[in-house]
Amino acid sequence: MHPADSTGPVPSATTPATDPDPMRQIDAAAYLQRLLAAPRPGADRVLAFHDHRVGGICTDPRLLLVPLDDHLCHRGDGVFESIRYRQRRLFQLDLHLARLRRSADAIRLVPPCPWDDLRRRIIAVARAGGEDEGGIRVLVGRGPGGFGISPAECPQSSLYIIAWRQTAPPEAWFAAGLSAFRSVLPAHRGPLAGVKHANYLPNALMMDEARQRGMDVPLTFDAEGHLSESAIANVALVDAAGTLAAPEGTSALPGTTLHRVMDLAAAFMPTDRRAITEADILSAREFLILGTVYECASLVRYEGAPIGTGRPGPVAARLREALR
Repeated sequence: MHPADSTGPVPSATTPATDPDPMRQIDAAAYLQRLLAAPRPGADRVLAFHDHRVGGICTDPRLLLVPLDDHLCHRGDGVFESIRYRQRRLFQLDLHLARLRRSADAIRLVPPCPWDDLRRRIIAVARAGGEDEGGIRVLVGRGPGGFGISPAECPQSSLYIIAWRQTAPPEAWFAAGLSAFRSVLPAHRGPLAGVKHANYLPNALMMDEARQRGMDVPLTFDAEGHLSESAIANVALVDAAGTLAAPEGTSALPGTTLHRVMDLAAAFMPTDRRAITEADILSAREFLILGTVYECASLVRYEGAPIGTGRPGPVAARLREALR
């Protein structure tokens, strides 16, 4: 018999911390009360969200929940995008949606609403967040349906859109520059390397590696020893001849910020896509990290050695201002 159908006395909603028997059976009302009272780290950053299954837009972070049997959760079977907005304008929304669509097509995933409608929903959630600056996370999952591995057990895909409080790093962060190192984890390989899918375990391990080493940015290299990308961003460098060069190849996710930076830079300097080695990094005038979080920041040390002057350079500053 389902607990909610019990004819016995309704259990109290004692919190797990004070419940003498935290494993006793409770009804739906008591569970919901406990759920709403449960600790929620990061709740102060959630501005608004939308779940396709429920409809509407909610601003109570306690209800930002995903079914555990959604294959997005237990299989990483889904795709996502992170989008910034400033002055109530979304940064390159259509370019992000195009990449989301390519990622979804690559894993044969169809969102539960038309793509044009998805665009409208993203804008509505951003507006409902009520702030001029923030971030949007869009996740399209295989959907709930079971704990197997086959996508066939999921009758409909899932869609979650979240607006959260995200501000630009302080100017002091850009002025100091960041340190980078070669991660022990290799670059992504195979047909999924260019897909922004939800299985980010290697990326998470790279960031933990950075924490353990006391550095800022992990970098990955392919089997031939060529630079690929960072854990959550693309990279580029200004070489000795003054060309802005970004890694070529298929082992890096094609970044929207990198795409925009290369277009902006082409107006005042030569640009190129080519293989980049560690020697190229150490001989570079400037080394840049480009992404939603970093915008356009300077990497001023690689494995402890200074890059260029060892300080952020003029190209990084110019491109960051152009992006903004």
